[in-house]
Amino acid sequence: MNQEKSTYFPSIDNVKLAAETIKKVSLVTPLSKSLRYSKQFDAHIFFKREDLQQVRSYKIRGAYNKISSLTPNQSATGVVCASAGNHAQGVALSCKLLKIKGTIYMPAPTPNQKVEQVKMFGEDFIEIKLEGDTFDDAFHAAMLECDELGKTFIHPFNDEKVIEGQATIGLEILEQSNTPIDYVFMAIGGGGLAAGLSTVFKTLSPNTKIIGVEPKGAPSMKTSIDNNKNTTLESIEKFIDGAAVKRVGDLNFAICKENLDDIILVPEGKVCETILELYNKDAIVVEPAGALSISALDFYAKEIKGKNVICVVSGSNNDITRTPEIKERALLYANLKHYFIINFPQRAGALKEFVVDILGENDDITYFQYAKKTNRENGSAVVGIQLKSALDLEPLILKMKAHNFYGDYLNDKPDLFQFLV
Repeated sequence: MNQEKSTYFPSIDNVKLAAETIKKVSLVTPLSKSLRYSKQFDAHIFFKREDLQQVRSYKIRGAYNKISSLTPNQSATGVVCASAGNHAQGVALSCKLLKIKGTIYMPAPTPNQKVEQVKMFGEDFIEIKLEGDTFDDAFHAAMLECDELGKTFIHPFNDEKVIEGQATIGLEILEQSNTPIDYVFMAIGGGGLAAGLSTVFKTLSPNTKIIGVEPKGAPSMKTSIDNNKNTTLESIEKFIDGAAVKRVGDLNFAICKENLDDIILVPEGKVCETILELYNKDAIVVEPAGALSISALDFYAKEIKGKNVICVVSGSNNDITRTPEIKERALLYANLKHYFIINFPQRAGALKEFVVDILGENDDITYFQYAKKTNRENGSAVVGIQLKSALDLEPLILKMKAHNFYGDYLNDKPDLFQFLV
């Protein structure tokens, strides 16, 4: 009982104060109905379009609210953050608008496009330092500078003012909605958005079900809640970079443990399907973390039928160079892309026989690597095949085996598969 009393929850008064603080820099983003998804799920599906913020994510809310709260001495000394993504952009723009010097640590492999975006938003008020190979390296370097120079660290999620800034999304949704809201779906990374928004709804709309969504490869909040203590994951899949953390914030864990009605783990390939669908069918560009909330709808199709549902679209900072990987992951998830080791007889016409007699008329070879051996009857090739229907896989394998072409199936061998995808 004492532990529950000591848990920090953002007050509605503080969230309203945050809304007043950020109103000149943060857009009141649209709450728009998705006709396509509403029809698909026989529900009323609305998107809270945080991807339309100036920095293309909700992170400006928490960053600006936090930096605005600094004392004159803290402002004069300057701020530091570590981020390779949306938080860095939010801090950079906040520094420029508030005329506070900031240092932003980013891992050395950060794509140049992201570095340039941060420079654009911060201009002369920020300095970017590329440090180490990972976020952890950048984080430790940032903390070292804070300790040595007495600067204030702007945490991306484990901070009261940051949480209260992100919570303003909840106030906006409730003000924009004309009907009671049955479900809210939102991505969880470090948990700042989930902690803030869930508290607003539990206070002002307690009947709304709050559903957190994590990448299947980085289930840090779900693992922590299952263990009843904040737990650091040993390893994570980093593809959904905006929501892939090894450990959620301690403040956020305590709040989400009390507030969340459920957490859904969504496979990364499903998220890739959603990204492509939104782009091709709705002309909406989202980053992987921004697609998480929408990707979760399939897993709640029965529950949300006929209901009023909000999906927070958290960001749109997607690097176009990732498109081939996004397509590949989507095809793999849909069971349409498959990799094999094929044993080819070392004789003329073997490849033609494979194409004509084994492949279906709608099958397509998308990857082929083969080296002819001079001392063997058969030579092995790694072959990638894209199918039109997932139902075509079993007949394809049976034909390969019947004609002695089949060597091995690689999709379910992660140690080998990582070299192909």
